[in-house]
Amino acid sequence: MGLRLNIHISQNSWYLDETTFHLIHLQVLYTGVCHSDLSVLNGSLKIGQMPIILGHEGAGIIESVGSGVTDCKKGDHVVMLWLPQCNQCKSCKSGKTNLCDEFLGGTHGLGTMLDGTTRFTCMGKQIYHFLDCSTFSQYIVVPEMSVCKIETSAPLDKVCLLGCGIATGYGSALNTAKVKPGSTCAIWGLGAIGMAVIMGCRKAGASRIIGIDINPDKFKQGKAFGMTEGVNPKDHDKPLHEVLTEMTGGGLDYTFECIGNVKCMQTAFESTHKGWGKTIIIGVAPDTDEFCTKPFNFAMGKRILGSFYGDYKGKDDVPGLVESYKNGEVLLDEFVTHKMALDKVNEAFDLMRESKSLRTVLNMWE
Repeated sequence: MGLRLNIHISQNSWYLDETTFHLIHLQVLYTGVCHSDLSVLNGSLKIGQMPIILGHEGAGIIESVGSGVTDCKKGDHVVMLWLPQCNQCKSCKSGKTNLCDEFLGGTHGLGTMLDGTTRFTCMGKQIYHFLDCSTFSQYIVVPEMSVCKIETSAPLDKVCLLGCGIATGYGSALNTAKVKPGSTCAIWGLGAIGMAVIMGCRKAGASRIIGIDINPDKFKQGKAFGMTEGVNPKDHDKPLHEVLTEMTGGGLDYTFECIGNVKCMQTAFESTHKGWGKTIIIGVAPDTDEFCTKPFNFAMGKRILGSFYGDYKGKDDVPGLVESYKNGEVLLDEFVTHKMALDKVNEAFDLMRESKSLRTVLNMWE
């Protein structure tokens, strides 16, 4: 069953006054359960301090705002941003990246407010925030830089997924790789992010979209998102990079690793075409793992790119993704395989461990 979350934590300290500069108090209505939450729970991803309230793929309604808040007001609907956008730091102003300098820096990485305190307690002890989100709580206090205002007509139980996984995969194809029409693509790992990569490759006009997974049951689902064919590494005696190179007449134009497995990263890289092949690393491997390959691969013109949140800047780009969902370009409903109440969060993690869900959405008030 794995490690379990304690769901009996009391929340308090929801005050906003003249000292709460650029802070927002909001009610979380829905949140997705992401693999990053599970990785922190398992200890393979070390972010923040323990004890901690997880959750980062949420959406809700603003209850009140502190002084200095200009982006939103009471009653606004918002999507949470685990990757903040302060619009003040060197990186935000550069126009070259979505990696705000506040990400994992300062109090963001420590799990506290700017004054070093938290807004969660249990039996008088501090409980820490997760990526300035902690959406497994019905009420949260967050920095202004960590929310994006969206139109009120958008269904929060669906667009909450744009706060992480779906945008991450979709954007990695469109923004990071910049997949071109007619190209060949392969995706390692057909979870929610992998399916979102498939959706992005289809949107870009790729001619072949190959899904790679050791669970063949996922291939039918992958085809619903645009996958053209599936490959199970267990079905082949040859090394997978040789199989894929033969299948594509010299190698793939784009490969995407969505698992966080360094051996898969190496295989994905070695499966690309000499001269122009791109490998996009999306999966987050344990801190102690190292990726190895032959330097000559780089001399042959192959490239590796990392991608966080699909290179989207949350405040700037999430409203456009919401609009793309409303006009049918971005699929969200199809990712929601399970809906549960907050007190079933551990069941959601079990489904994820057993590869029986794409996304579980928690109704925080059910």
